[in-house]
Amino acid sequence: MEERSYLDLVELQSCIKEGLEDLFPSHIWVRAEISSVSVKANGHCYLDLCQSEEGSVCARARAVIWRGTYRALQPRIEALGDDGLVAGMQILARVLVSYSEIYQLSLVIDDIDTAYTVGAAELQRRETIQRLEKEGLMDAQQKLQEPFLPWNLAVVSAPDAAGYGDFCRHLSENEFGFVFNVQLFEAVMQGTASPASVAAALEAVESDGPEVWDAVLIVRGGGSAADLSCFDDYQLCAAIARCPVPVFTAVGHDRDRHIADMVSFRAVKTPTALADEFISALAAEDERLAFFSSRLKAAFIDKISQQELALARLESRILSADPRKLLERGYSLVTNQAGVVLKKASGIQPGQELSILFQDGTIVCEVKYGKF
Repeated sequence: MEERSYLDLVELQSCIKEGLEDLFPSHIWVRAEISSVSVKANGHCYLDLCQSEEGSVCARARAVIWRGTYRALQPRIEALGDDGLVAGMQILARVLVSYSEIYQLSLVIDDIDTAYTVGAAELQRRETIQRLEKEGLMDAQQKLQEPFLPWNLAVVSAPDAAGYGDFCRHLSENEFGFVFNVQLFEAVMQGTASPASVAAALEAVESDGPEVWDAVLIVRGGGSAADLSCFDDYQLCAAIARCPVPVFTAVGHDRDRHIADMVSFRAVKTPTALADEFISALAAEDERLAFFSSRLKAAFIDKISQQELALARLESRILSADPRKLLERGYSLVTNQAGVVLKKASGIQPGQELSILFQDGTIVCEVKYGKF
């Protein structure tokens, strides 16, 4: 068997390192978009750089600004804005291409052209906001009425999305035992297909009629800036704004705020926080009903007590007016043959038979004469 020639991995890595150093022996200027940035406790700044074409990421690279360089660049970085270097910003940086057998390719940044501040994505984002404002769509959802007891929930998400699973689990396991009617409208939640897919899902919700659903929920969860860039797309955001049902969004982490969040009826940071929104709404109504139930019970008890007191007084009056009580006090009761009580002597004729009721009995007598 013929023996094959080969290179050890470290030899291959060394060749790549030497080739890159020969190809890029000095600093070069590179344009890229920041997809994430993190300043560590040791003072070094680590970045993930990317380049997108037609909404899809076509290149990625790791970069670092060492502590001393980052400290020297800090005044100029702060001039870029309150947040300095942020995801979505396109930068023009001077880099030294570095290759390590362990850490592989990285770009060591030693200078940034701060005149090149706003990335293409951020510029597009601003244009989208301006267009939505011009069309009166930025606050269209705010004109809708808050759902009173939202339990019919239309969820726009990917069926295998972790955020959707977290939402459903948190909603179904609520401590109060509330039951919600949740229906999934499937959509692609990242990439170039997402805007049209989410818009189609919203259209499917609308086709049921605005009276069917109490709220529409767009649920994704966290992700990189590049993954979540679709939530700044005009088509997707316009579809949210035009939806006749209140739309709630939970598509990112605490640091993210997308145009989709701005045009929605309400935006929360995580799917579980969104579930808490609806659980709290029902819990508040449940508490309100419990309060009124307690008040109503107290009012009934008070009303019954008043009726019992009034009844006792009435019985006392009835008892005091009982003819037997009068007979006990020495009075007598006179009636004619028809049993009619006679209250005066006038009108009684001689020979008329009368009954006189005493406490201990009744006598029947005949009238001999009368004097009036």
